[in-house]
Amino acid sequence: MADISKAERRTGLVNGFAAYGMWGLVPLFWPLLKPAGSVEILAHRMVWSLVFVAVALVFVRRWAWAGELLRQPRRLALVAVAAAVITVNWGVYIWSVNAGHVVEASLGYFINPLVTIAMGVLLLKERLRSAQWAAVGIGVAAVAVLTVGYGQPPWISLVLACSFATYGLVKKKVNLGGIESLAAETAIQFLPALGYLLWLAGRGESGFLDHGAGHAALLASTGIVTAVPLVCFGAAAIRVPLSTLGLLQYLAPVFQFLCGILYFHEAMPTERWAGFALVWLALALLTWDALRTAHQGARALAAVAVPRPAAPVAETPASQV
Repeated sequence: MADISKAERRTGLVNGFAAYGMWGLVPLFWPLLKPAGSVEILAHRMVWSLVFVAVALVFVRRWAWAGELLRQPRRLALVAVAAAVITVNWGVYIWSVNAGHVVEASLGYFINPLVTIAMGVLLLKERLRSAQWAAVGIGVAAVAVLTVGYGQPPWISLVLACSFATYGLVKKKVNLGGIESLAAETAIQFLPALGYLLWLAGRGESGFLDHGAGHAALLASTGIVTAVPLVCFGAAAIRVPLSTLGLLQYLAPVFQFLCGILYFHEAMPTERWAGFALVWLALALLTWDALRTAHQGARALAAVAVPRPAAPVAETPASQV
């Protein structure tokens, strides 16, 4: 990142704020698609996302990756796993928002970093620093408090967090760019989703054409709502440090939480505030630890990069000439 100009970094920050801001405000969008059901909205999202991304790829002429992917069955299988996991994530999220569980959905993305760390320990045998262990412990306590507050485990939050953490792990192994990855995943989702929409239309239960052109346009715009934030995120990822992106990621659940409280007027009894407070404490600890570690690493690199003064050359005594 050292060779990126200040203007480029500002562009990256603007794109980062835009991406996470759109993801944070998307709970305001899904209710506009009613009376379409959550599964129908999900199917439209899959279909129109592929259409939008395919047009974008034609415009920028980036297709070489597709042939390479088709010749690698293992990577293709991982893309299929990613498509299945993100289908669960999208479906649960859309349903939770339209069913009045925006705050609980936001909790899923608050605890996602903690779940990601836990998966790193369990699946990748990663070793944690003391602060990370403490953050995970506080996160477990938060889930216990929220279980008491909700009267049951916060399953919406846990499903969203676990599915998105799994999705991130699989995408890391696939190693495709954001737009390319979305194109590959929605290509796998496309036929089942289209088949479901045609089945609904055959039964006379499709909301696409039964509620006017405006409603049809809103359903088609699910592709734009899915792809545009991803494009902005891709523009930010190549221009700003990962530590900055790590901080920006909390914008989305913060906005979602505020939407749930201020716009949808969801209840927040004392037990839930206590659980959220513990989650925020764990995230603050993680952030502090990440920034401290990054600062120590930068200082170590700077120390290595500073050239040491050359040793003085001993003068030859005149008597030995």
